[in-house]
Amino acid sequence: MPTHVAIIMDGNGRWAEQRGLPRSAGHRAGNVAAREMVYGALEIGLRHLTLYAFSTENWQRDTEEIAAVLEATRRELDEGPVRDLDVRQRWSGNPGKLPEELVRSLLREERRTRARTGLTLTVCLNYGGRDEITRTAAALARAARAGDVDPDLIGEDDFARHLPHPDMPDVDLLWRTGDEQRTSNFLPWQATYAELYFTPGHWPDADRRDLWQAITAYGRRRRRHGAAPLVSPRKPAVPTRPE
Repeated sequence: MPTHVAIIMDGNGRWAEQRGLPRSAGHRAGNVAAREMVYGALEIGLRHLTLYAFSTENWQRDTEEIAAVLEATRRELDEGPVRDLDVRQRWSGNPGKLPEELVRSLLREERRTRARTGLTLTVCLNYGGRDEITRTAAALARAARAGDVDPDLIGEDDFARHLPHPDMPDVDLLWRTGDEQRTSNFLPWQATYAELYFTPGHWPDADRRDLWQAITAYGRRRRRHGAAPLVSPRKPAVPTRPE
């Protein structure tokens, strides 16, 4: 059983286009699928679920599509059924460019649900892995300038403590839908040793059974983190007595 599953929810726009619908309809359907994953995660006792909702590169898309994604996210925060579940909600990303009302909603839900002990749901919105690492390096540089850390003794733990969510565990399983096989600047620090799992279906067609299938596939893999596999020593052959 993984502790942390991260999902790149890919294929909303293509799902809509295949049905002759505007791409915004695909993002609304994608929100329904995201709820499904939360329900499925709660049912099996998953501790951490992180969803890639909008990247720093997605600003290159059509303005109407961007507005639809951000507005759907705000409505989900304000009215969605997830807000009444045992889910601790968090946001990871850069507040720059995001509407102030949306940022207020994100921060409000973080404060309101911070004492919950069930699933920790992190929504990555206006998120980029390189942007996160750059901002973390800047925070670490400020700490070094203030004398809080010795630049000559900085290690991985020091860097991790300056991440936006230093308590976020490493990703065990990174799943991407939409038939693409790349990680697209998603959680590069936390997903260094993640098992990668790619599926062809578009995100709006996914439900909790797909999450469970991904976790089942994860359970069949052997994770060694660079170590050699354990090999049982061979028993010496027992000589046979000549007739």
